[in-house]
Order: sequence, then structure tokens, then C-alpha cells
Amino acid sequence: MKMMIDYQDICQKVVEIAKNAGAFIRQEREAFSINSIEFKGKNDLVSYVDKTVENQIIAGLEPLIAGAGFIAEENKDTHISDTYNWIIDPLDGTTNFIHGIPAYAVSIALKYLDEIVIGVVYEIGKSECFYAWKDSSAYLDGKIIQVSENKKVADTLMATGFPYYDFTRKDTYMELFGDLIQNCHGLRRIGAASVDLVYTACGRFDGYFEYNLKPWDIAAGMFIVERAGGKVFDFKGGKDMLKDCDIIATNAHISEELIGIIKKYFAKYYN
Repeated sequence: MKMMIDYQDICQKVVEIAKNAGAFIRQEREAFSINSIEFKGKNDLVSYVDKTVENQIIAGLEPLIAGAGFIAEENKDTHISDTYNWIIDPLDGTTNFIHGIPAYAVSIALKYLDEIVIGVVYEIGKSECFYAWKDSSAYLDGKIIQVSENKKVADTLMATGFPYYDFTRKDTYMELFGDLIQNCHGLRRIGAASVDLVYTACGRFDGYFEYNLKPWDIAAGMFIVERAGGKVFDFKGGKDMLKDCDIIATNAHISEELIGIIKKYFAKYYN
């Protein structure tokens, strides 16, 4: 039997947990030394800050829903549930954080079965909190946000990301970039997928695409995009974003056109 959960109440509590985590990250950045970094893989960086914050977030979330599991970036041994699971990126944009570039965020989502029902992204540099819960509007610090109204790719500003360890499709990606930079207002690369997504949700970007991500990079942000009136797809134009971890997020108006452009270059990988 499904538990009776007040998603709005839970979401507000998650907002506070995310903000507290963000305050700790901001404080640690002041005295952070690059000597504190570790390498999980090629160009895949982590620090004591990521690990400490993740433990803090898990401790804060555990009392909210009894028995809920955790899908967390740094803690591979956490329990995964058959019903409710928290999906956590304690510090999305770790490379930015390490190098002192103020674009990084705390990202927390709640998934029930295969459906995201809560999403919270706290962008630390601008101290902005984006959030939504099942059937709600999307919010930025208490104000309803919506995606942009641009109808054509030619009129848009796009966000993307660069591969940082799997470079097998990089040449195709560069061809896609070459197409888009000639046919839209420009491409931006912030370096934190959750931030790209919530900026799409509030209309700063009209669309965002990236491949080879992880569920914790995108779960909260993509849900907020949808609650803000946008659309989210994988690179095939389907809905397996959390499985494939390739994502296209749009203001809904440009979905068909942008998917078509991306498929022109990437279809060969999915046939």
C-alpha cells in the first residue's frame, strides 16, 4: 500500500536541507585548498566537501519518509527501496567549486517507483532555490517560474555540457555544436547540469542538451523543467533520461526541432 505523503510539506523540508547544505559548502569554499581533491576517474573530481555534505543531506532526509532508499553520488553502499528513493547530488559542479567558479548546486529529487515527485535545486553562487512537487507549479524562492516562449531554435539561447571522461562521441558532438552555434543565439556551458536545467525552467535558457550524465545530475532539474511547462527527452526523443542519462530539455515549443537536429548527428548511435 502506498503511504500517504504530503509532497508539499516534504518539499519545503527538503528546501531547508538543501539550503543548509549550501551554506556549509559556501563556508568551506572560503578556506578550500586544491590539495584536498581526489580523483574518482579521469577528470572526475571529488573532495571531502562532497562527501561530508552528502552525509549531512542523507541524515536530514532519513526521517522524512520511513524506509526510503538513497541513490547518491558519493555513497555507493546506501539502501535502495522498491518504492521511494532519494536521488542526491550533494555538489553538482564540483570542478567549478574546486577552481572557485561560482556555479555549483545541491540537487535532491524524490522518486516514487519510476516517477519523480519532488525536485529541489539550490544554486549556491546566486543563493537561488528552485523546487517543485507532484502536480505543483515550479518555484524560484517562492515565485512561480515558467519556461520561455521562443518558438524557433533560431531565436534561442542554448545550454550544453562537454564530455569529461567518455570521449567516444566527441567528434559528433563537435559537429552538433558547429550546427547550433550558426543557427541559434549561442551555446553556454556552465558546468553543472542541475543549474542548466533550472535555468531552462525559469526561461534563462530555452533549451539544454547533454549526454553521458548520471541520474543524480538530472533527476531534480528535469522534474522542475516539466513542472515549469517544459519538456524533457532522451537523445532518441523518448523518456529514458534517467536510464540512458542523455537529456534534451526544452521550453516545449522547440522540442520537435531540437530533437530533429540532435537526431541528425546522434541517430547512428541508437540504431
